[in-house]
Amino acid sequence: MLEQLKRDVYEANKLLSKHRLSSFIWGNVSGIDRKHGLIVLKPTGMSISDITPDDMVVVNLNGKRMEGKHLPSADTLTHIELYRSFPLINGISHSHARWCTIFAQMGLGIPALGTTHADYFHGEIPCTRKLRAYEIRGDYERETGSVIVERFQRGKISPEEMPGILVCNHGPYTWGRTPSEAVNNSVVMEEVAFMAWHCMALPDRYLVPMQKDLLERHYSRRKRGRIESDDSTDRDFSPYEQD
Repeated sequence: MLEQLKRDVYEANKLLSKHRLSSFIWGNVSGIDRKHGLIVLKPTGMSISDITPDDMVVVNLNGKRMEGKHLPSADTLTHIELYRSFPLINGISHSHARWCTIFAQMGLGIPALGTTHADYFHGEIPCTRKLRAYEIRGDYERETGSVIVERFQRGKISPEEMPGILVCNHGPYTWGRTPSEAVNNSVVMEEVAFMAWHCMALPDRYLVPMQKDLLERHYSRRKRGRIESDDSTDRDFSPYEQD
């Protein structure tokens, strides 16, 4: 069942480790088959180095395990909430990447300070509110997804234009059209978090806000490139391309 998606999710999870966004058993990537309403995830409590594509777990949108000898990721219900609420995404990546997690632990969004950020994220990368006590004590993983969705709804933010968020006191989630694109966005978010933190560490007089026109120019150019790559049969557009 879903053998290609299992391989794609397995390879995407390996990318988290390759780019040093995941240590030990931290982090997970999932992918969804929208036609059948099935999600493929990494097993819980296992390092990607210890598993194969055959170890991937398949669940439905109610969280019921449909295939797999292991239990799915502990974050499964968070992934389900995002797939239910953001119908155009097909892959989700969650990590505890260092610089993004610093911002999350501070409850801060990542400001848009340069064109690298603007190429991928249409404005400041938001951070959720803190989870309330009853949310933590209750259906914690599902509430984590709900607080992400709430932040997008409250801020009238498009998940296609902002393919990621920080969960307060927790860490980053990113998504994309595929599991690998979700990881690509994780890599970029970590890099812009690193740069933003060091810019913000300088005295205020050195922190130059990014012009809105420049942000819009870079984001619209990258968005146009993504659309053209979808329509083209002779060009292999990479999300890492940048002038």
